[in-house]
Amino acid sequence: MKYSTLLAFLFILSGVTAQERIKVDGVAVVIGDNIVLDSDLGKFKKELQQRLEGKALEITDCGILEEIMLQKLIAHHAVIDSVEISEGEINEEVDRNIAYFTQQLGSMDKVVSMYGFNDEEDLRKELYGIQREQILIRKESASITESIDVTPDEVRTYFKNLEVDNNLPEFSAEIELAQIVKVLKPSEEEIERVLAKLNEIKEDVEEGFSFRLKAIINSDDPAVSSNGPGAGGKYTITRQSGFIKEFKEVAFSLDEGQISEPFESGFGYHIIIVDKIKGQERDVSHILIQPQISNEERVAAEDELNKLRERIINGEITFEDAAKEFSDDKETRMNRGLLLNPQTNDTKFDLTRMDPQLYNRVSNIKTGEITAAFYEEVRGEDKMFKIIKVNEKVDAHTAHFSQDYEKIQQLALEKKKEEVVEKWAKDKLEDTYIKINKDYVKCDFQKNWNKF
Repeated sequence: MKYSTLLAFLFILSGVTAQERIKVDGVAVVIGDNIVLDSDLGKFKKELQQRLEGKALEITDCGILEEIMLQKLIAHHAVIDSVEISEGEINEEVDRNIAYFTQQLGSMDKVVSMYGFNDEEDLRKELYGIQREQILIRKESASITESIDVTPDEVRTYFKNLEVDNNLPEFSAEIELAQIVKVLKPSEEEIERVLAKLNEIKEDVEEGFSFRLKAIINSDDPAVSSNGPGAGGKYTITRQSGFIKEFKEVAFSLDEGQISEPFESGFGYHIIIVDKIKGQERDVSHILIQPQISNEERVAAEDELNKLRERIINGEITFEDAAKEFSDDKETRMNRGLLLNPQTNDTKFDLTRMDPQLYNRVSNIKTGEITAAFYEEVRGEDKMFKIIKVNEKVDAHTAHFSQDYEKIQQLALEKKKEEVVEKWAKDKLEDTYIKINKDYVKCDFQKNWNKF
């Protein structure tokens, strides 16, 4: 989809919400079993305008509608063709998009508020239906275009046509990074202290002390002192909730009123009590205690990495060999320390779209340079020190055939696939039920959607 954005399109594709709102919202189009609402068009257009940041929108309402209709057509035929998807696939996509929304807006509360949901659980239920349809679309599209490829001659012809039309693409500045990581681990004595404290709290609660009060006094969960979900350590969860695996496994292994033994997660160590079982839902309360890393341990890890950095700079060892020998990061250690872009799954990062914290670390570093050791902590993951090397930096530029061949090849392939999907869609229109609201029948569509 040429003009779509993640946030806009995700919320347009929801069949569940559409069905619930149908009585108060006009139906723009019906395609098979799928509908597009008038409000979907407005929402999609608003998102596009925000993305363009004041620039003129170059697509009409009818053009927006036609793009949405094409996706609904693909989704309809994915069901007819019995495209298979698993619960795991859907939940993985939901988790990924929740993480993306939270990163973009700053917090889960802001995400929930911006899109008008009651809470995170409500948002996840909505996203489940949306992501199911997105996966259907993706798999059906892949099936339609699975045999499509482009030859070098086709790539060259595609590029020459762009040159003739004076329409060469502009590529953003890109960077390739490698890292060496030193993970900070609490001492055995500190872990024993945390476990002893949680067992002491467990015994007190079993003797009649208030779990909620114990959570307020002892828990390291920042939501404990809030007024929203997590206040007093209490949450309502289902097996589909976005809570960490360990938390759900323990919660659903307990009976009502039962308190768990201490258990570990990426956040630290917990105990859980099941307050109430309500069908598929459970009201649970937890206390989280995070083992502390001593200042001496932090200083030692930072010093170790800075000394390793000096060895690399002095030529005593290569960065690649140092990453393999000393890095604690499993994903990059055996790949010469190279960081993979999670959005594209390759080693290049678009400087205009990368994580702001990472951008601030490397934007002023030259090719071949290595940062000093710095501390990084991601909630629910490890605490660590890192050094990062800039392997390559490419400035923003107009497309060049030899320099950007792989990118141009991908653009040529995508164009060829779009043409195949367009032809497929024209054929499928003949045997698909389509009903267009009278307000849109006058649209000058590229395909024969107005066949009835």
